[in-house]
Amino acid sequence: MLLQSLRISLSIHSAVAKMPGFASCPGSLIVVAIIIQCISHINSEIWSNEVSNVQYGKLGSNVTLVCKVSGSGSAVEWRLNGSAVSLRQAPSLDGSLTLINADRTMEGNYSCHDERGNVLRATKLRLGYMPGLLSVSCKMSNHHSVKCSWEQSVKTYLPTKYIASYRDRTNKVKPCHQASFHLNECTIRHPTMWHHYHMVNITEVNPLGSETTLVRVQLHSLLKPDPPEAVTPEPVVGHPRRLQVSWSYPSSWPNEEGFPLNFQLRYRPQGSINWSLLKTTNTILLITDLLVAHPHIIQVQARDDLNYGQWSDWSPEVQALPWTEPKKDDSEESNSVEPFPVFPDYTEPVCSSPAVGEGADHHLAQAYSTVDADYRSLGVSISLGLFAGIIMSAFIILLWVRQRRRDEVTKQELTSMVKMK
Repeated sequence: MLLQSLRISLSIHSAVAKMPGFASCPGSLIVVAIIIQCISHINSEIWSNEVSNVQYGKLGSNVTLVCKVSGSGSAVEWRLNGSAVSLRQAPSLDGSLTLINADRTMEGNYSCHDERGNVLRATKLRLGYMPGLLSVSCKMSNHHSVKCSWEQSVKTYLPTKYIASYRDRTNKVKPCHQASFHLNECTIRHPTMWHHYHMVNITEVNPLGSETTLVRVQLHSLLKPDPPEAVTPEPVVGHPRRLQVSWSYPSSWPNEEGFPLNFQLRYRPQGSINWSLLKTTNTILLITDLLVAHPHIIQVQARDDLNYGQWSDWSPEVQALPWTEPKKDDSEESNSVEPFPVFPDYTEPVCSSPAVGEGADHHLAQAYSTVDADYRSLGVSISLGLFAGIIMSAFIILLWVRQRRRDEVTKQELTSMVKMK
């Protein structure tokens, strides 16, 4: 604030000096002196009323605030945001204030007052935790840069800065470029691709301490282009089963000639879950086996031509309909050639014979019915005969089995009688 007041006074003085004849006037000098004095007085009041410093403490621990006591044994009073602190946090004999198991409710502006109420010391207390290990993820969408971002595993509640660097196999430390030390991201520009990995070092710093996180980044496996852009399907006139699909390189892949891409295109009829896949090195492809007059879903993905890294994510789904023959108007149909006759889908075969009059037809129908009846009676007779034969065979077999058993019993009886004799 003092430097600011000096700057204001100097600017006023220089402005006055540029005014012709004004600087030579004694009254003007008096006015400038009064303005400078007022500014100095206002700044001194602001400086005495605002918090002079900040003290940081760890949540859950005991935090001690020190007061500059003018004399030994002098009574002091501590206030939090202008109100007296609770009795359980009463100051000690030396004027210091100890907060037991400090929590977030104890944060704020503390001031130490003497018996007359004068401020002996003012401080702002902020509570939080020391940094922990970071959760780091890196993305490489082209050969020219690697973007790394991270998240805190421990929420510190304190102002934090990040210092990011990396080194390759030469062990030469280089900065990972950051737009601000407070942001949680950095960029490795022009990484050395012939070195298979880089070690990324990110250090989190806050008023209570620091913590360093090391991450090994495999460049060849990390490379993953962004999806192709501007995927555009177009129907092919006169071909109801074809679509011509074109697309462009992702805008994040700047050099098409030096680092070409391979592409995969997949498509499926709308409503189906089965995809068909085509591969190409061009940015245009012809599909030739679509369903006629049915909408299809199309997506494209890309990968480095040297098969480094991974396939990109699929591009957003695009729906397309193959070419269909336009319908003719009524006027065109009336002037067109006579259409082909419409045949039924299926007809029963009809047997015909030379016409010999109605009587002949009647006798022929009777003959057909008589033959049909004879065939039916013959079938019934054959069935009955077969059934009777089966029953007779079963009866004969049953008699033979019974006779066989009787013979066995008689033979055993004779044998037993001979043995007894």
